[in-house]
Amino acid sequence: MSQPRDKYTVVIGLEIHAQLSTKSKIYSRDSTTFGSAPNTNVSVVTLAHPGTLPYLNKKVLDYAIKMGLACNSEITRKNIFCRKNYFYPDLPKGYQLTQDKTPICIGGTVLIRTKKGEKYVKLNRIHVEEDAGKSIHQNEETDTLVDLNRAGVALIEIVTEPDLGSAAEAAQTMMEIRKLVRYLDVCDGNMEEGSIRCDANVSIMPKCSTVFGPKVELKNMNSIKQIKNAIEHEIDRQVGIVEAGGEIISETRTYDPATGDSIGMREKEELNDYRYFPEPDLSPVYVTDEWLDEIRNELPVLPEQWRTKFIEEYGLPEYDTGVLTDSREIAKFFNAVCQETQNYKAASNWVMGPVKSYLNDHKIGIDDFPLTPKKLAELIELIDSGKISYSSASQQLFSAWIKTPKIAALEIAEKLNLIQESDSDSLEEVVREVVDKFPDKVKEYNKGKKGLIGMFMGEVMKATKGKADPKITNQLLRDKLESVG
Repeated sequence: MSQPRDKYTVVIGLEIHAQLSTKSKIYSRDSTTFGSAPNTNVSVVTLAHPGTLPYLNKKVLDYAIKMGLACNSEITRKNIFCRKNYFYPDLPKGYQLTQDKTPICIGGTVLIRTKKGEKYVKLNRIHVEEDAGKSIHQNEETDTLVDLNRAGVALIEIVTEPDLGSAAEAAQTMMEIRKLVRYLDVCDGNMEEGSIRCDANVSIMPKCSTVFGPKVELKNMNSIKQIKNAIEHEIDRQVGIVEAGGEIISETRTYDPATGDSIGMREKEELNDYRYFPEPDLSPVYVTDEWLDEIRNELPVLPEQWRTKFIEEYGLPEYDTGVLTDSREIAKFFNAVCQETQNYKAASNWVMGPVKSYLNDHKIGIDDFPLTPKKLAELIELIDSGKISYSSASQQLFSAWIKTPKIAALEIAEKLNLIQESDSDSLEEVVREVVDKFPDKVKEYNKGKKGLIGMFMGEVMKATKGKADPKITNQLLRDKLESVG
């Protein structure tokens, strides 16, 4: 018997606001420094004093165009700014300066990967606008406090088409967009600080229908997990209403992660409620071919380009490429390691494993990592040449070398007595003693219990204090065991 949810098609669109990493606000020179004392990053322009005029921060359009090019959007050449009339208790003007009919970027796509495969999520637009301030409600206080530091901070709003069919796709889209703005260095992508925020429009319709149901907008989601959980909850809520014979109200709801529930805030506004009209105090801005080419030439290598290179040139599996392209800095570091060694999989394992663990434990970025790509390749070469084992390198040499990175890895390995025993004659004597010590196990091995080779390897390693070369030892053991069989 099918579940009620299986009878419906889910339709989701996202509105993602990313605070741009400009030093000043979009229409004034006020600072955008996060964490400043309340109401200190303000001037007469932010406070909308009579007679003040906005002036556009060009860097905002640079960043918006950069994002559009990365998403293969069409760049609007003539940009007009508009007033969006809407009551914002924490935006002093009483309206928002934004774009309406001429968004800076039109269309475009974002590639996501889910368990169902690849999907190009269609974008409707990317436009620039100003942020509102922040209303603060303290415990047991009836008054609302307002901090206007954020008012006027530059935003890009990335609006998808209603192109997503599940909470998982929505969460993955948010992850990819956050990754993109970080690669482009236009936003720090910090959801906890509100640097990038996501609203989701969710509706359902019967599987046989082509008419969208009433949409509900979800707000107050500041993590990928919350986005997924909030959308899942909303889908279940709407299905429950329809199955009970009720009607869904088109409204805005806020999600409470503590309870896993959502609360209605207000009914959805229609476009005509905003009464858009051109901003009379800002002239149109024209994007020239020269301006566009200049920004295009500044684009960094993007995640998909790194991914293609890592798969086609370095032969890495899909999982590795996902981890290694998660940040621009890690991708560049790994690529630099691959310029120094041809053991690309080993390089991948080191960066994904010990290196990232060190970064996480010490809460630093790869730029502050003590070992250069060339030094990491040097470590890989020591292992590949059989001089030290991976376990010795990862458990002892790595941590010791990080503390004294100017000393050669081989010198440290020698001081720590980690150099492997690779002399066949010496190892052969140890192998003989181990095999002679366990005659019963030898018989079991030769009767088909080949897994016992691991036990014999362990005994040899114990006898040599972990210094026996695994490859040579393994072959010597097999030869000896078969000879006494």
